[in-house]
Amino acid sequence: MTIAITTTTTTTNNNNNNTPISIRARPSTSSLSGLSESNVAVFSSRSSCCKLKSSCQIYSTQLISQNAKSSLRRFGKMTTKAMSDSSDRNTIQGLAVDLRGKRAFIAGIADDSGYGWAIAKSLAYSGAEILVGTWVPALNIFETSLRNGKFDKSRVLPDGSLMDITKVYPLDAVYDTPEDVPEDVKYNKRYAGSSKWTIKEVAESVKDDFGRIDILVHSLANAPEVDKLLLETSRHGYLSAISASSYSFVSLLKHFLPIMNPGSATISLSCMASERVLPGYGGGMSAAKAALESDTRVLALEAGRGHKIRVNSISAGPLKSRAAKALGHRAIDMGINYSLKNAPLSKELFAEEVGNAAAFLASPLASAITGTVMYVDNGLNAMGMAIDSPTLIKHPMKQSMLTQ
Repeated sequence: MTIAITTTTTTTNNNNNNTPISIRARPSTSSLSGLSESNVAVFSSRSSCCKLKSSCQIYSTQLISQNAKSSLRRFGKMTTKAMSDSSDRNTIQGLAVDLRGKRAFIAGIADDSGYGWAIAKSLAYSGAEILVGTWVPALNIFETSLRNGKFDKSRVLPDGSLMDITKVYPLDAVYDTPEDVPEDVKYNKRYAGSSKWTIKEVAESVKDDFGRIDILVHSLANAPEVDKLLLETSRHGYLSAISASSYSFVSLLKHFLPIMNPGSATISLSCMASERVLPGYGGGMSAAKAALESDTRVLALEAGRGHKIRVNSISAGPLKSRAAKALGHRAIDMGINYSLKNAPLSKELFAEEVGNAAAFLASPLASAITGTVMYVDNGLNAMGMAIDSPTLIKHPMKQSMLTQ
């Protein structure tokens, strides 16, 4: 194995001191499959081993050679390009999702299997600091799992490091203020030991702890009667779905707006049920997702004009997450299989693909994008007819579409 290094040094005075240089390593096509093209290999004089981070400085060409060999042994064949160190992003060739110095609050993470977790990882890998809001009854299990290393495998980022969660806050997004909490919930044993978990209180706690944030992610939904047909759904069940799944986003933005920096971004998660019928997605959830997307457009205007904050939603395809299991294994499996057979891209949808889309929307690269619903579903939303429909069984293009 070989590694080619091109260095550029400059001096700002008349002495012969070496200028710090940073190494960017892009795996070749023969690199390990776990590395993406945007991975950056860093060779640091502050450590005896090769680490992967977003950037670093080195001060010795001998150290470059030693650490390059170490990197090859660990990551396979690579080609590196050395550039003079600079904090100016204009010196970096090509576009990059750069969220260094940004702070994100993600509401709705309670385990490591859903889109919220994937979004957190993509934001963290792009350089953002991660704060999390977790449903109060699930808080103890989530924090215990984090401490005991249960999520360590899931926390691994593409560069080999582990995602750090700076702080976890208890949150129940059904309640805006302490005055809204009914007595039976306030003294429920599942809420014992937790405090300041309404939306207003959480926003105040984040302000006290960190001052301001730059990214707000709404990754939560709930419908107590999701397994019922709409005609069988009670008024209470219907309104509960709207409250937990759509109005909660309005309330989150309302209370976090005062601590969001101009140019900040907010992202919510929707699905195709907002505009098309998904059998089995009941209890008012389809209406809740439609409301969420409608609110995205209205909030884009209000938050944009008043606060220079962008508001977007991601319509994601089916994923077998723990939260989705509320629909039942059969319904989720049907959705995934249907997508595999009928989406333009006949492949499994990965949570990290939704996470990467969120990182883009949160970044300066999407500075002119607001009020939109971005589909991340392998293109299923584009289809007007099912390819595997018996109606198309004798269509001349049928076989060619299925075999490509």
